[in-house]
Amino acid sequence: MSTSLASVVKDPTPDYLQLASPLIDMALREDIGSGDATSIAVAEAGRLTKGMIRSREEAVICGGKVVREVFHRVDKSIEVELRVADGERVEQGACVVSLMGPARSILTAERTALNFLQRLSGIATTTQRYVQAASEGGAQILDTRKTTPGWRPLEKYAVRIGGGTNHRFGLYDQIMIKDNHLAFLEAKVARSISVAVARCHEQFPGLRVEVEADNLEQVDDAVKAGADIILLDNMPDAQMAEAVRRVDGRAKLEASGGITLERVSSISKLGVDYISVGALTHSVTSVDLGLDFE
Repeated sequence: MSTSLASVVKDPTPDYLQLASPLIDMALREDIGSGDATSIAVAEAGRLTKGMIRSREEAVICGGKVVREVFHRVDKSIEVELRVADGERVEQGACVVSLMGPARSILTAERTALNFLQRLSGIATTTQRYVQAASEGGAQILDTRKTTPGWRPLEKYAVRIGGGTNHRFGLYDQIMIKDNHLAFLEAKVARSISVAVARCHEQFPGLRVEVEADNLEQVDDAVKAGADIILLDNMPDAQMAEAVRRVDGRAKLEASGGITLERVSSISKLGVDYISVGALTHSVTSVDLGLDFE
């Protein structure tokens, strides 16, 4: 049974394995092709072996069910034991997954399984660092739509595993008015933000409306227009603090643009509600994991 992307928005904890299913098939097809020539030539047919996937660094693990599914799609006889639950932090050298089964099959599935586990664990690990940095101020860490094409359900799942919060899933579940949208209103419309917000509320009354603001004047306009959320785009800390003062709780505030781990703590203490970080998914470093045979 397939799971639609729309259902992901309604259900904050969807069956991410169903969403990953087409990706697993595609990844195995592109890697195996007509057959694993090396393993067929080198590994004796029918030989059984034991192996362990270990973390070579401290990390938050994510993607265990995907790993098990990858091995089982190659060979259902492989015994896969998930030694660590998603969201659990492990030390360097910890065993994450133990395996037993035909050597050829395990070798064939190895790279694909590790690719999923390494990337998702990297996102979860990075997200947790940002969440911890923001904890003193109370702002929530959000992801963005800057995801790997086709991987969004998995990558946003990994953000949640790391303690972050999902922003809008796509273009359909929340409105975001940016400068490029305002450019397409009638020429020189006075208070174009007000016009755009009014149109969005009228045509999509069930959706929250967020407005991107580059300066304090736009922040004022967005508040008056009735925006639900105002994105403070690439503002220095002092300007964001002034925006918090001016808005005074009449809309939620999201800091975005140029957000680094070093800035998160100070931004969170300014009083913004959210801090969105594209780096959680678009430039994350994968966790170093490897398969060792006994």
